[in-house]
Amino acid sequence: MSPRDLVDLGEEKGLGGVAITDHDTTAGWADAGVAARACHYPVMRGSEITADHHGISVHMLAYLYIPDNPVLQALFAATRARRIERTKCMVERLSHDFPITWDDVVAQTKEGEDTTIGRPHIADALVAAGVYPDRSAAFAAAVGGKSKYFIPVTSPRVESVIQAVKTAGGVVFIAHPGASSRNRHLLSDEDFHAFADLGLDGLEVHHRDNSPEQQARLTRIATEYNLLRSGGSDWHGAGKPNVLGENTTDPQTVAEIVRRGTIELVGTHLN
Repeated sequence: MSPRDLVDLGEEKGLGGVAITDHDTTAGWADAGVAARACHYPVMRGSEITADHHGISVHMLAYLYIPDNPVLQALFAATRARRIERTKCMVERLSHDFPITWDDVVAQTKEGEDTTIGRPHIADALVAAGVYPDRSAAFAAAVGGKSKYFIPVTSPRVESVIQAVKTAGGVVFIAHPGASSRNRHLLSDEDFHAFADLGLDGLEVHHRDNSPEQQARLTRIATEYNLLRSGGSDWHGAGKPNVLGENTTDPQTVAEIVRRGTIELVGTHLN
């Protein structure tokens, strides 16, 4: 869905604001800003960045940073290039067994190849071709991490992402760090301690992929290492079961993220 759709849906649901965090890009920021200002509805601009820590895939959320910072933009460019190359190779593998082409995948995006194209778009193309009934079914089969068609993406180290986000004046969280369905092994308490020492700001504690036990563990870790705690829906539009606003962040934490960030929220009375 478009950034304007995001703003409209957030208002419709009565949320106090939303964050836009597309993978490895700021391409949606301008449209989100226009919609936020038109509706006087707060939008926190950010990005999601896939990192690696000794074989553990770590999704990181960068908020309110200077968008044209050369260090972070170079990291985005390299990551996007690797992601697109990996996605094209997966489509090539899939095309031998399914009626799917790269053009079919690009057709599932809002902005063509300006979009950070990934597995959700492959899944949508397979759904459009009638192979699977929905995106979740595609991820449970041909698009999933255990499929013979799967190709991992080469990602920067967590330490490099933290440094880049901080260089750009941003605030950095680790997304769904207790999601055992995404990684065979999870980050250890010692890992979180080391990342906190490097400048990590917080953990996304409230997320559908974090079990109650992991949420309790992450709450303890956040308290021990003085990290902020957030909640997120990880909403990707239609096609996934996630519902916008199913997990939220308390106003005090939002205010602290804004205080630490370099750029402002858009859509507030300040702008």
